[in-house]
Amino acid sequence: MDASTTRCLRIRQLLLGTALCCPPMSPAMAQNVSVTGAPVLPPLESAAATSISDKTKPDAPESRKSYTIPALEILGFDFLVNRANNLFGSSSDYKVTLSSIRRNLTHAWVVDNDPFKINQFMHPYQGTFYHGFARSTGHDYWTSMGYTFAGSLLWEIAGETTPPSRNDQIASGIAGSFLGEPLYRMSNLMLERGRMSRGWRDVAAAAIHPSVGFNRLVFGEEFGGVFQSNDPAYYSRLQLGVSGLAKNDPGASTTSKRGELLIDFSMEYGLPGKPGYTYRRPYDYFSFEVTGSSGIGFENLMTRGLLIGQDYEYGNDYRGVWGLYGSYDYLAPQVYRVSSTAVSVGTTGQLWLSRENALQGTAMAGIGYAGASTLKGLGERDYHYGVAPQAILALRWIYGDRASLDVTAREYYVSRVAGDRAGYDNIVRTDASLTWRVHGQHGVALKYLFNRRDASYPDLGRRTQTRGTLGLYYVLLGQERFGAVDWRP
Repeated sequence: MDASTTRCLRIRQLLLGTALCCPPMSPAMAQNVSVTGAPVLPPLESAAATSISDKTKPDAPESRKSYTIPALEILGFDFLVNRANNLFGSSSDYKVTLSSIRRNLTHAWVVDNDPFKINQFMHPYQGTFYHGFARSTGHDYWTSMGYTFAGSLLWEIAGETTPPSRNDQIASGIAGSFLGEPLYRMSNLMLERGRMSRGWRDVAAAAIHPSVGFNRLVFGEEFGGVFQSNDPAYYSRLQLGVSGLAKNDPGASTTSKRGELLIDFSMEYGLPGKPGYTYRRPYDYFSFEVTGSSGIGFENLMTRGLLIGQDYEYGNDYRGVWGLYGSYDYLAPQVYRVSSTAVSVGTTGQLWLSRENALQGTAMAGIGYAGASTLKGLGERDYHYGVAPQAILALRWIYGDRASLDVTAREYYVSRVAGDRAGYDNIVRTDASLTWRVHGQHGVALKYLFNRRDASYPDLGRRTQTRGTLGLYYVLLGQERFGAVDWRP
């Protein structure tokens, strides 16, 4: 990466910087027993009609909305990002003229070669600003996604002089909403349930989602105030720890470090089984995780949410949701990187195994568009794009309020279809974490993380990279402890 690109990256990080926090919550317990004991799986079409609206009740009055304000904000935001990069960087990519705009309007869309972190991390985060501008001016998820897609399109045509890029359009225009909606929900949850004073809650909520915070500062509650969460059951966890190498085959990578300090935040929102809670709106269920590392910066940022779906049940001991999920993943375990924007069919549920033991899980399979690369490799091009079939299986065994065991496996196959070069990448990531609550909300965790990348290219041959780490963490649990939802009598 040359000096100009580095300066541009720092400028974007300055403009788009954010922070995350972990609001606690107390669980509500209630009875919800199946009458027939038979599985109930409503048709997906019935959920599609109700998920389009963000009203909390069918007869709730519609909040005021503006179509002009978010459009002007997106236009102004793109202009400021362009001017800042043009002012502080030496690249000619931001010297936009009417001639360059006309050329981009007719130019064929390409796969660009910007640095991986800009394309696959900063572009999705830039898209969250577009999404937040629309969400905080009264629009529902789908309309806000339209604004996000349009904002990305504006940037590709008029934000840079380079030809419009389809990988950037997917990253900003689609992944921006897949990431932006969880940030919007968590920002509003902080306002709704945060235990700090109102002023500090406003600051924390703005740090989680800056564009939403900006509109709250300017317009107050003109567009409906705090988003009504409808009291979801959720599980949150903050971890601080250290990990060391247990297995390492870096391949062509030159960046692998033996040890690292880690900070990890995760939340699962809208867990199935809460009596009275419904899944009428996109992202009434979602999972979010981000990990910072002293060795690489962001080790991961992963989110998945239910776009269209419905709850179902089996007997007295199982509750679940199923439907179409949207996901955005960014993984960088020191030796390689992969990022994916995808849609999948799947289910999330909870089964009571006994009075004290519960099993929660998610299973999904779908297809997306992904990029993968060796991290600072020798003799390798930076990355490869392509259509990517993928799958995930995540399980959590919960033993009362004392302990939990989390096991997750995910796989991505980055093909040559719609890609920029021949070859493929097959990436597998698994982790297992045992958490023990010591006192109150405080606990400890032992975690093993394994990453493997198998790649094959005509010019490079077959390559394999693996990295396994073992870590010890201090854990701060939310007040909901391990997140088991109890609907039983």
